[in-house]
Amino acid sequence: MLNAVLSWPSPSSVDALKGARVFEGGARVRAPELAIARAVLRTNARITPIGALELACDTVRAARRAAIPPDFLGATLLQESAYDPRAISSAGAIGIAQFEPGTAEEYGVDPFAPADAIAGAARVLASYVRAYRDRFDDPYAAAYNAGPGAVAYYGGIPPYPETRAYITLIYERWMRIGSYERTGGDRRGAQKRSG
Repeated sequence: MLNAVLSWPSPSSVDALKGARVFEGGARVRAPELAIARAVLRTNARITPIGALELACDTVRAARRAAIPPDFLGATLLQESAYDPRAISSAGAIGIAQFEPGTAEEYGVDPFAPADAIAGAARVLASYVRAYRDRFDDPYAAAYNAGPGAVAYYGGIPPYPETRAYITLIYERWMRIGSYERTGGDRRGAQKRSG
């Protein structure tokens, strides 16, 4: 009975207890790893709870090494691929972090290796945070989406509808991850990005 109650869609040959979504619901959590794992599970049903926790731990470690908020990195990766390591976009972007092949090579990242791609995405975002530190509009996510050249050309967030929608979605995901936590991360400017 317990096995049936805790089951979730999985191959019939797999014990349903192994697919229990132990991180998906419940009270707010203290650890960003658990909040990000919860967001991953709510976004990508193909990832197991243990897999989501492993990806979330990699995300938090990489974000802390790069000195960026873990929830922000998690939100970016959720938006890019829903943490799917096999994701390939129609434009040819690859893996969890949706690296273009040239960018992956520039940063020395294997885009199909989850931990490597997560660490690479953290380094890329951190470079944008450093580059745009004094900007009012904080175009970090815009640079990740449209490229730093577009941000430089427009002197801030480009007027592209896709990029503006992307930024809104990143900050909505960032706030949602934060809502799973008892103590939130730095969400400065999140309110001003709603339009």
